[in-house]
Amino acid sequence: MARIETVTAPLVVRHADGREQVMARAFPHPRGVVVLDLFWHRSTPDRAAHLLEGELSGEGPWRVGEAVIRVLGCQHTDPHLQEQFLPWKRYLEAYGDQYPPEEQIREIARRLGCRFEA
Repeated sequence: MARIETVTAPLVVRHADGREQVMARAFPHPRGVVVLDLFWHRSTPDRAAHLLEGELSGEGPWRVGEAVIRVLGCQHTDPHLQEQFLPWKRYLEAYGDQYPPEEQIREIARRLGCRFEA
């Protein structure tokens, strides 16, 4: 069973209004799921981290309240989302050494109230 916090592939959230957004990461929270925007590490948590409220269910795709989270498809599956994703991909390829390590990302998520299973 894939846990949402272990997925490092790019993720997409489809909101109840149909809007889709590529995100960097997602973490379980007692009230739902915290999602991190692309380039979140260049911003502040109040601007780049968002709580989707509702019970987390599924094994991928996941449901959280009225939202659905899934892995981003290839260019042929999700061509409309590539404009959001490609700058992020290029950044990680060129400056991945400037991106926070996994331990630091999880610590930030913990400070936002996220909880991880042992």
